[in-house]
Amino acid sequence: MFEKKSSDSESPNYKKDVFRPTKGSSKVIIGNGVKLKGEITDADEVQIDGNADIAVSTDNLIVGSTGELKGTIQTDNADVWGKADGDIKISGTLTIQEQGSVSGIIEYQSLQIKLGGKIKGDIKASDKIKKITDAPKLDTSSSMQDAIKEEKN
Repeated sequence: MFEKKSSDSESPNYKKDVFRPTKGSSKVIIGNGVKLKGEITDADEVQIDGNADIAVSTDNLIVGSTGELKGTIQTDNADVWGKADGDIKISGTLTIQEQGSVSGIIEYQSLQIKLGGKIKGDIKASDKIKKITDAPKLDTSSSMQDAIKEEKN
């Protein structure tokens, strides 16, 4: 009658909720019918099933079959089932599915296009994509004229 009850997490039949994200992960889902403008940063995974005009920096990007994404996109991997358009930099693999369409200024390391997938625009394959924060900084102490003189010598 007065025995101590064990919590659910201590019982052997305890199951984790499959819809609960793992501890420490950050996932953003923009649902079908949702329109979003803005910026998403520091997300592990972003899934777009609605309409988004955003700047996004993420590890993994998924554009669902009903998703439309426009903007500045920087990701390690992208899986496109819908439409993506803009300045797109992918340091890993860009996968365009059967109904997927990618357009704009596109830079990727690896590319996979399934039969029916479309890609158009300024397309560049790179060995290694430099992130915007890794770009070399200009030396402002010397002028353009000094640089030209050094080049001639």
